[in-house]
Amino acid sequence: MITVEKATPEKLAVLDVDSWSAWECEPSTFDWEYPQDERAYVKTGKVVVHTDQGAVEIQAGDIVLFPKGLRCRWEVKQTIKKVYRFE
Repeated sequence: MITVEKATPEKLAVLDVDSWSAWECEPSTFDWEYPQDERAYVKTGKVVVHTDQGAVEIQAGDIVLFPKGLRCRWEVKQTIKKVYRFE
């Protein structure tokens, strides 16, 4: 199950998101499977992630946890820029 929470300056500082890896993707659709837990902070853009449990909209300002083993389809609506780390 994907968990999404709104970022706050305090939460971003505690997570040290400035040290995370960066990733960017233009509008597109692709399948993805997470080999391990991934926590991400979305800096800009919007994506709808489709899973067996339904669709989750993720956008700028969200902190997201994608669980290990999750199979999904990403539908990038607006160019997305995120930083992430594996947990």
